[in-house]
Parts: sequence; structure tokens; C-alpha cells
Amino acid sequence: MPAERFSHVCHWVFDLDNTLYPPEIRLFDQIQVRMTDFVMDTLGVDHDTACRLRQQYWMEHGTTLAGLMRVHGMDPGRYLEVVHDIDFTPLTPDPVLRDHIAALPGRRVVYTNGSAPYAERVLEGRGLAGVFDAVYGVEHAGYLPKPERAAFEAVFATDGLDPSASAMFEDDPRNLAAPHAMGMRTVHVAPEPLSAAHIEHHTDDLGGFLSLLHRRAG
Repeated sequence: MPAERFSHVCHWVFDLDNTLYPPEIRLFDQIQVRMTDFVMDTLGVDHDTACRLRQQYWMEHGTTLAGLMRVHGMDPGRYLEVVHDIDFTPLTPDPVLRDHIAALPGRRVVYTNGSAPYAERVLEGRGLAGVFDAVYGVEHAGYLPKPERAAFEAVFATDGLDPSASAMFEDDPRNLAAPHAMGMRTVHVAPEPLSAAHIEHHTDDLGGFLSLLHRRAG
């Protein structure tokens, strides 16, 4: 039973995009368009080159931003402001998910490779504002991105998190490797399961999975 595997957890860490809202909302598609436009405008390249660089930097550096910073000395503040200037109206409140998250015992936080202000907007759109004890963005890790272990260590140290008593929920399987190595329970939140040593659990229904964990007290 999943509940037994989480009986020791008192610190719950959630990714944001495609984790706290379903991927079919396609909010991140808007961000990718903004990323591509930003690369085109800033580097003076055509659309195809910008798309290639965006994907290349994501693969090689963890995020497009990390690649732009390391290769081109890009200012992260302006980048985050531009790419997160999107339409949030596709987001709808999920009161069931809110109740399941609120019922988790212990401390609940969001940790995203986006910015904290962006995360707050998403949480508001999902009706999840006020449920979490803290919201951390890439800026809280000195702009180091997940999946780098140093990024997790920086955010977890700020929050006072003990990985051995914590769980991580993520849609990107790369971002579960470091938490697993640090001793956290790992949950892959995605439509399709993926077999990997660092993925302990999978769900395509975050609210439903969390409801199983509430039974641990019974």
C-alpha cells in the first residue's frame, strides 16, 4: 500500500507545471512560445535556430534559462519576466486536489524551475493559494535549475527540509533522480508510467494518489 511507504513523511514537495495542473491545459506551451521568441529577439537568430537552442539548452543544462546564462551571460530576471507573461485563464480551480493537499500532515511546499511569482499566479488559478507553507522558484537556488543536486540542496537547506522524511512529486523524471539519491520518496506524476530506479511511484491522478496516503492514519 502506498500509505505505508509514506508513513514517515512530514515534508511534501511539489513541482508546479504539469504536476499541480493537468498537462492537457497546455499552459507550458505558451511559455515555450515565449521562450522561443525571447531567444530569437535576444540572440538575433531565426525561429528554427531558436527552437533548436531552446531544446538543446534544456537537454544539456536542465533549463533553457540555464543554457542562456552559461553560454550567453543572459540576465535571468528579464528572461523570467518575459516568458511568464502568459494567459492564465485556462487554469481552473480544483477543490478536491486542494483538500487532499491540505490534509497532508506536516509541511507542504512548491519548488519549480519557474519563478516564485509565476508559481503564485498558477496556484491562484488552480484554487491552491494558501495551501502551501512556502513557494520556491529557480531564483531561490541562485538560478541553478533542477535536476542539479546543488539546486535541490540550496532550496531544501533554506526550508530546513530533511530529505529522509520527505517526498517529491514531479512530472519530469530527470528531476526525481537527485531527490531519490538524497533519500526522498519519489512520485512521478504523468499520463504514462516510466520505469527507472529513481522513480518509486507513478500516478496519472495526483489527487487520487494523495487520497490513498490519507489512509495511513486509519
